[in-house]
Amino acid sequence: MILYRCLAWNERAAPDSPDGALWFPRPYQGEGRHDNPDVYGCLYLSEAPLSCVVEQLARFRGQRLVPALLLRRGLPLALAELELRDGAELVDLDEPAVLRRERLRPSRVATREREVTQPQARALYDGHRRAAGLRWWSTFESLWANVTLFDRAASALKLATVRKLELADEELLSAVDVLGLRLA
Repeated sequence: MILYRCLAWNERAAPDSPDGALWFPRPYQGEGRHDNPDVYGCLYLSEAPLSCVVEQLARFRGQRLVPALLLRRGLPLALAELELRDGAELVDLDEPAVLRRERLRPSRVATREREVTQPQARALYDGHRRAAGLRWWSTFESLWANVTLFDRAASALKLATVRKLELADEELLSAVDVLGLRLA
């Protein structure tokens, strides 16, 4: 399975080292949808490159897109293409039978309230010991499938490509349109 990640990237870092495309940024986690850094680190990925770019730029809605918005902690945003080994198990929160089995409601899966989603993720992590992660829909566009990958799946993940995002990139321009950003 091909997945995409938009991240603050240090091009000199090894892929699995801090700020590398395969690094699980556990020291920075705690506020994300499925974060439980006391138990696991996770990567937020998507099946569509546009979705992960939108997630990174969403907080700038309505602003002018300037190069500084493409930096995090002084590092450029990059788009990585990752390969998750075939057969890696994902708990699919877009599947009604899974929601029923796990006694979850779609509205509680999609909420932005972290005190709801973080305990759900921890329970799913504990209850599905073989699961590489969770699959769920983007709150920006329900047709975009996102994946939260747990750090126990690191050995099932391989870097295909990574490149710095540029202002003229197709994914970035599409994200600008989705979010109503203004071009400088």
